[in-house]
Amino acid sequence: MTTANILGKTMELDADGNLANRNDWNEDVARFLAAQEGIAELTPKHWAVINLMREVFEKEGDAPSIRRLTKESGIDTKTLYSLFPKGPAKRAAKIAGLPKPKGCI
Repeated sequence: MTTANILGKTMELDADGNLANRNDWNEDVARFLAAQEGIAELTPKHWAVINLMREVFEKEGDAPSIRRLTKESGIDTKTLYSLFPKGPAKRAAKIAGLPKPKGCI
């Protein structure tokens, strides 16, 4: 595992560069990770996706697929890709402090 300095705290990352410890996550960490991913501001739509991902992960142990995200968040696929370019499920999971979803390459 590698580490990263996030907001002045050393945090462990998994092999995909996501937080290894979900307890290190908070909204400020999410904003920092989003900025690292090129997302300047997290809008209410971003937070809806992030919070849904965290809820599903907490209940089921894996982040939801893109299809499930669109169905349960009410955000269509095109908008999801504009919110989290280049792989919405993978990037949203990273910002949400979760491991990469099992279905992502």
